[in-house]
Amino acid sequence: MSAHIGYAAMLEQFPPSDAVGFAALAERHGFSGVMATDHFQPWVPRQGQSSHVWSVLGAIGERTRGDFGPGATTPTFRTHPAVVAQASATLAAMHPGRHWLGIGSGEALNEHIVGQYWPEAPERINRMFEAIDVIRKLFTASLAGRDVRHAGPNFKLESTRLWTMPAKAPEILVATAGPVTARRAGAVADGLITTSGPIERIEALLARFREGARESGRDATRMPKVLQLHLSWAATDEEAMRNALLEWPIGGMRFGRSDIRSPFEFEQLARTVRPEDFTGSMVVSADPERHRAEIQRHLDLGFDRIYLHNVGRNQADWIEAFGREVLPGLRA
Repeated sequence: MSAHIGYAAMLEQFPPSDAVGFAALAERHGFSGVMATDHFQPWVPRQGQSSHVWSVLGAIGERTRGDFGPGATTPTFRTHPAVVAQASATLAAMHPGRHWLGIGSGEALNEHIVGQYWPEAPERINRMFEAIDVIRKLFTASLAGRDVRHAGPNFKLESTRLWTMPAKAPEILVATAGPVTARRAGAVADGLITTSGPIERIEALLARFREGARESGRDATRMPKVLQLHLSWAATDEEAMRNALLEWPIGGMRFGRSDIRSPFEFEQLARTVRPEDFTGSMVVSADPERHRAEIQRHLDLGFDRIYLHNVGRNQADWIEAFGREVLPGLRA
């Protein structure tokens, strides 16, 4: 069976019109869907962009035919969960059966800009799960044609409903790299999103997700398990490494980055990244077979959908090369 391999539209790196164009090009070359990042600022100034994800997703929906969603949006600081629910329901109504909602607990880089206190990780995660509760309530009540309200420790929702809804609510996927959150996601969400990293971490994450699903009486094998896989491909190994160091140094940063607030702080930290720092976290190579093997390894772990991010600016060349030499050799 053919694997579901999608395109990761990195809105930190490319102007919105370019990102939409690359998504459409990727679909023409065999990619199956699109995951778009939700940033207010780029990771480092060199990346140079950060367009509004919901605007771009609307355009992607019109230019493509596969699935699409944000990987991931944060409905807890910049945006109230009710507004995220409305945006997601609108896309799902416009494109039935194609849109999914990826949700994360956020990073200071994007969320501190509204001037709120930036809490520790456990509080951010609790806020995220309460936001999911608000969104789920809105989806469920709106489909039933009734109003709903919410009063919790972090969010308040006056009696209301979503007046534009699809026939079926979008899937809610929780983005996390932590096992505790993965277990909670398995219990309450529709699926899981994570990013590439050491295989041991990913295996543990999937195991805890399965535990959470089992404890809530659900079958994790029927729930989406989604991966955003970073890689660096170019015509030569040297160019691939140069792209990794210049365009995506965060792939070589071996520390938590949720509390860093500025692209200029990341720029300073990026100066410490060396080629060996990408080992084990991201394949940097001109050899398509190395990339195919890495993607297949993650499919074999149990991921249902993988969205690929080539870190260089050489998007068109990469899309065409992988569509020709990599995607046909992958199996679910």
